[in-house]
Amino acid sequence: MSEITDFDALRRAMAENAEQPEGPARNARAEELLTAAEKLNIPLAVIEALGHQLKVYNYSSEKGKMFVPFARLLRMWDERPEDFDAYETHSLHWVFKWVSSGMLDQPHIPLASIEKWLGEMERRYRLAGHSERAVRSAEHCVAAHVGDVARAERAYAAWLAADRDSMADCHACELHGQGWWQAELGRDAQALQLWRPVLDGEYACAHEPHTALASSLVPLLRLGRTDEARANHLRGFRLVRAMESMRGAYAEHVEFCALTGNEARGLELLAERPAYFTDDGHPQSKLEFMSVVALLMDRLTGLGLGDRQVPGPAGREWTARELAAHARAGALALAARFDERNGTTYVSERARARMARKPLVERLPLGVRLSPGVRPVPAPAPPVDAAPVAGRPDLPALLAEARRLSDTLRPGAVEAWAAVAAAAEGVELDPRDRAEMADHEAMSLGPEGVALFERAAGLYAEAGDPGEALAARARGAYVRALAGDVAGAVAAVAGPYEEVLALYAAGGTGLRQTASVLMGRARTLLRRAHEEPGPDAVRAAAEAAVREVLALVDGRTGEDVRLAARAAEARAMLGELAGLAGDLEAAAELFARGAAAFVAAGLPWFAVEYEARLASLAHHLGDMAEAERALRAALEHGGAQLEAPGRAQLHLQLAELVGDRGDAVEAAGHALEAAHWADEAGESATLGAWARQQLGGFLLRQGRWAEAAEVLESALPELTAETHGDGAVVQTLWWLGDCLSELGEHRAAAERRLQAAEIARQWPEQQDHATLAHLAGESLAEAGLSAEADRAYARAGSLWRELGNVPGLVRSLRARAWLALDGRDGRDGQDRPGGPDGRDGQDRPGGPDGRDGLEDARGLMADAVRACEAALDTAADEESRQQLVAELGHTHRQFGDLLVRSVTEDADEASARAVFEEALARVLVSAEVFASLGDGALHSRTGSELAAGRLEADLGRPVDAAARARAVLAAYGGQGDEGAASSEAARARRAEAEQLLRLLADQPDAGTGPTPRR
Repeated sequence: MSEITDFDALRRAMAENAEQPEGPARNARAEELLTAAEKLNIPLAVIEALGHQLKVYNYSSEKGKMFVPFARLLRMWDERPEDFDAYETHSLHWVFKWVSSGMLDQPHIPLASIEKWLGEMERRYRLAGHSERAVRSAEHCVAAHVGDVARAERAYAAWLAADRDSMADCHACELHGQGWWQAELGRDAQALQLWRPVLDGEYACAHEPHTALASSLVPLLRLGRTDEARANHLRGFRLVRAMESMRGAYAEHVEFCALTGNEARGLELLAERPAYFTDDGHPQSKLEFMSVVALLMDRLTGLGLGDRQVPGPAGREWTARELAAHARAGALALAARFDERNGTTYVSERARARMARKPLVERLPLGVRLSPGVRPVPAPAPPVDAAPVAGRPDLPALLAEARRLSDTLRPGAVEAWAAVAAAAEGVELDPRDRAEMADHEAMSLGPEGVALFERAAGLYAEAGDPGEALAARARGAYVRALAGDVAGAVAAVAGPYEEVLALYAAGGTGLRQTASVLMGRARTLLRRAHEEPGPDAVRAAAEAAVREVLALVDGRTGEDVRLAARAAEARAMLGELAGLAGDLEAAAELFARGAAAFVAAGLPWFAVEYEARLASLAHHLGDMAEAERALRAALEHGGAQLEAPGRAQLHLQLAELVGDRGDAVEAAGHALEAAHWADEAGESATLGAWARQQLGGFLLRQGRWAEAAEVLESALPELTAETHGDGAVVQTLWWLGDCLSELGEHRAAAERRLQAAEIARQWPEQQDHATLAHLAGESLAEAGLSAEADRAYARAGSLWRELGNVPGLVRSLRARAWLALDGRDGRDGQDRPGGPDGRDGQDRPGGPDGRDGLEDARGLMADAVRACEAALDTAADEESRQQLVAELGHTHRQFGDLLVRSVTEDADEASARAVFEEALARVLVSAEVFASLGDGALHSRTGSELAAGRLEADLGRPVDAAARARAVLAAYGGQGDEGAASSEAARARRAEAEQLLRLLADQPDAGTGPTPRR
């Protein structure tokens, strides 16, 4: 630590420390600064250092340390109040509230002492002339903590009735506390109504909306408002993640995960904050944290994951079951200490109730990537109530249910026969039962089931059903084709086909068995048509086989669902063949007919595949409405039978279609579902990453920056150029940079934009590379990294020049000019004027770098003017010309603004006047340039006119300045209502003109000489 030798240096050091992250390091530095202050022998220096120490303790996990510096401050005030300036006097009374609530959170401080302190706070506030509002708020906290509801309600009413004054908490904090109490009483809707201005960003402070977002989670879930709960979790956790002092709010996010089926994310949250298990500086928040840890671990244990290793206190490994016991014991021990202090059982009752909460939502998808392997794969429900008979499963009941499911083509038939096989172990069954068991086991094995189909065929023959034996052999032939042996499959199916036709003609088998063999042959020949797409003869053979099925079953389906299914499948197969032949319209029509036939037969889950194919064809044919309809139908028809990978694909395709037609809200919902089902299918790194990328983009389009950032950051680790393409990676980084910029995280935004630019550097087309470099320059400038920003803008400018994009080049030059000027005088750029048209200040980054760059700034602005003028001589069309004229106008205007800002406070009047005259000339040129564009540039022109008027006033020409202001008012005198944006801009310009006229009227002698603008 460098030695601090004066008060100013101490204040700078405290300001720097205040900007550091919360935690022990910042606290230790505050202690060092107090020691340094004591050496200065200046009472106010010690007072300020104590106040700084108290503040950093309060915003950390070491809240218990703040009582000592406060007691010392209070003693100093009582002994020598004249040593306190107005700010420190206010601060001393302000932190009374921190200390009173802080005492409540420390069970070793007696309740009588807290009540005495509350009375002392009331007395001192009355002496200082403050309202009792803050006192009644503190009383409410005491009463609510001990469970005295009647007193809490009285204090609550008195709190709201008292006047707000300088000691009252900020609006955001007060609304949070009021909403918290309503939620405690079960009035969730009222709580959320109170929190709404905070959640919407109308009120904010250092810890809001952080705590309101966390507190809103359970009330929202209880009210069934799950979409809002999800959004508030993603927004809120992003805010509290890095704030050590917010363990209580962090605990509410862990609790949310435990109550919504997001146990995996809950574990991730615990892993991020290992110190929260052991930090003892704030017992109340530790009690809250350990309570929800117990809740989460109990949830995992209930899911059969009690032996799973989980994050816990350092020094050993923990299973969920072990950590549940440890956390519960710790929470109840802390609660008992509070109850002993309070003389009640209220804190323990609340802790037990919290630990016993049941999930409010079975599974609420969040859209972010979760650690795999936390939730078990649920076992399929038994197909029937197979209650044991004499200690064994009821085999006849299992057989009857399996046969019912398979005869009617219901979902779960294969699983039902597997249950039969398990129950029949060691039991002698007749050949027919064994044949069906083998047949369905073969179906479950896919291409590996050929041998089992042959075994089933033999058993069917033994059971006296030769037709079903031939059908089993035909099924075996088809799976050979699926395994790649198409020629062998075609040969294998020929025999059963010939035999079944002869058998059927002789009355030796039924229609169902015959249709099954014919369908097996048709499927096999269709497979060959896919493998050998060239020869027409192959397609013709397949089509003939399909039509043979249709000829056999059409009009004869009756009540036989199997025959109806054959007819529906045959029509869909004709669609496949039409597609292979290139007749996409016919293919689409046949897929639609096949899907409709399945639905009509009461088998909608079989329609899913063909609705999905129809959607793809319709998309290809440009019929987006039909594509969307088909995707929705596929999801509807699939129902609970639709497997996770298929569900994810359908939702993702629907998200893209709906998003393309502009409904980002619904599209985000489908992308969210796609991400969830991709994770369920174990495809998080492929399909899931893509779904998250899309979800982030749709959230961004809605302006939901924090949610989008969380989702995109979650997607990035699994998005790879090899799997998803480098375009997807660049787009994700680009979107993330936009989100971070909107959130004010400019350094992080710059990093993401530079990452994207480095990838885009390798692309043949450099437009994206240039844009990203330019955006990175903006972020770097906002982050105060001027040198880095200048390099990024220079890189963008070179690219814009190579691309022939003069507007981009000009904007990069203007931005560099402002950087050069700011580097000269150390200004941060925030006072640069902008206009209602949104353009006047757009290139002006901030952040000093210490360079003397006024001449550089002038040169860069001059380069921008020359670039515009040169491009105007060769403009290709009128649209390009008008854009260049507008850029020229903005450049002259900004050149004038820059010149005005270059005048320093110590400049002599003559030199300042010369610069102001030069600036006026630039601004007047700007007005003329905008005037050449007509009414379309009215707001830009009048903005320049008013800037000229202000300069003329500074130069001592009030008559000219007033004339310009009146001319601007006249320019808007005949303007009609051209829309909300235009009207707002017009009102703003009129207000500026009227303000200038008032200034000139109030200060008739103003403008005797130029003064620097600040």
